[in-house]
Amino acid sequence: MRPIFTNYQIALSCAAATGIFFTVNSASAEVSLAPHRAVYDVNLNEASERSGINGMNGRIVYEFRGSPCEGYTTSFRFVNRVTARGESNVTDQRTSTYEDAEGENFRFVTQTYVNDNKDREIEGKASTGKDKTSVALDKPDEVNLELPTAMFPTAHIVELLNRADAGETFFQLPIFDGSDGGDRVMSTTIIVGPEKTDGEENRDVIGDLADAEYRKVTISYFDKEDKQEALPEYTIAFKLYDSGITRDLEMDYGDFSLTGKMTDLELFDAESCEG
Repeated sequence: MRPIFTNYQIALSCAAATGIFFTVNSASAEVSLAPHRAVYDVNLNEASERSGINGMNGRIVYEFRGSPCEGYTTSFRFVNRVTARGESNVTDQRTSTYEDAEGENFRFVTQTYVNDNKDREIEGKASTGKDKTSVALDKPDEVNLELPTAMFPTAHIVELLNRADAGETFFQLPIFDGSDGGDRVMSTTIIVGPEKTDGEENRDVIGDLADAEYRKVTISYFDKEDKQEALPEYTIAFKLYDSGITRDLEMDYGDFSLTGKMTDLELFDAESCEG
């Protein structure tokens, strides 16, 4: 089974809190994100008979750090147990990325283990411009690719937040996040719902943000090169706060779907550009 999460999907959990904001300069706009560590418990919501999946549960630990002068790093680990057709396997996906502050250069490494045995490793770097995204893969094989122009994960988050704040409710953005084989650009269709509040719900995890307004955001992912593709490869929905926090993930992969509940959130001090 291919890795269920992409790095970007968890990158959307970027949290923020008063006093530790740093500013991302991208797409000629400023958005305040915060360095943080988030933990999500993931469980199977439903699965079709065709999928063969009887059960699935796991945990994600995601860490986001950086500054507007040095760029941004992410560390992501997703360990899950899948029971399918009478067999149970533990998959451990580990991803590390770096994206410069301008959103023009990106490095990524993903290692996937199955039952403690390394199954796959992908490593590469990419740069993007007005006309193309250039990708140089080092592992599993050395390959140079030229793909359609795209945004990298942090720049994509910034653009999404800016458009939502401007009142846009439906738009499309291309993204390259190094997921799967690190060899393609995905087209994302984004739907932004109206602002709501949850009151006391999850106050023990998200604190004062329980009183803040959020928007329900749904992102569908399509292969940008497949012009005939009518249905998305997968869809993720979540509650998004203006500060950047996301929670209550819903992930639909067609034959099965998952839920992701934030269970812990730790905020770090922003890195200073001085010195």
